[in-house]
Amino acid sequence: MTYSTLMVHLDGARPNAAVLDATATLAKQYDARVIGIAACEPARIAASDGYTDGAFAVLEHDIVTEQLAQAKVEFHAHAALRPHVLEWRSIPTLENVAHIIATHARCADLVITGLGPTPGALSTHADAGDLILRAGRPVLVVPDANVTADFRHVLIAWTDTRECRRAVTDALPMLHRADRVTLVEASNDPHGAREGIKDIVGWLQRHGIGADHILSRIRGSGAQTLAVIATEVEADIIVAGAYGHSRVREWIFGGVTRDLLLHERRCTLLAH
Repeated sequence: MTYSTLMVHLDGARPNAAVLDATATLAKQYDARVIGIAACEPARIAASDGYTDGAFAVLEHDIVTEQLAQAKVEFHAHAALRPHVLEWRSIPTLENVAHIIATHARCADLVITGLGPTPGALSTHADAGDLILRAGRPVLVVPDANVTADFRHVLIAWTDTRECRRAVTDALPMLHRADRVTLVEASNDPHGAREGIKDIVGWLQRHGIGADHILSRIRGSGAQTLAVIATEVEADIIVAGAYGHSRVREWIFGGVTRDLLLHERRCTLLAH
């Protein structure tokens, strides 16, 4: 198993250097081809009589065109990425940007995106949480901070759930390349988690992957506990399952996943 095709999502309204750097590193490691994609949703503002002003519509069209063009230029200008480029996709849309990116994720093994802007500024960026829950593919979330994409030490935030099992399976190419893998389960009952940890360690061993394991009581929140342990063991990336539920047509994350996305200063691989 490997990542033969990567899809990197660019935001036309902000710099994408961190995301492109991470993508180039992974493309080289896996000898993967890369599809770049950007989508942009124009603002929806109507005049008082119910019709959008024509001049405003032209302006929005020009803005969308410019932002998509900027993202395309940035993608093709990245020298380290250039040998791996498969194609570029620019998509003006009236649909949710996360839905568009997730739909196109059908042609990739791994989707790479930045954390992006705050909710409400999503005309050019897919909300990371929304994308993870829609994509049906693992999503690597790259923070704006200067982080490594050479994932020598992988930390698995283990919980015995469908989503976490999916995430670990999706991360197998990274786990095979890693020098060290650490399984962490943060629980209020660490003794009760031993059997599950034993099973997943054995499963990884049968894939040729050795793993250390840590059972820890939750200190503060689950995400805070994981962040402290990740720093203590000097992990390069956290692999985790993503959890959410539908509320009024909007995907809302559970606390641990949300906090990982908002506060983690290293890359995070999430799957749902």
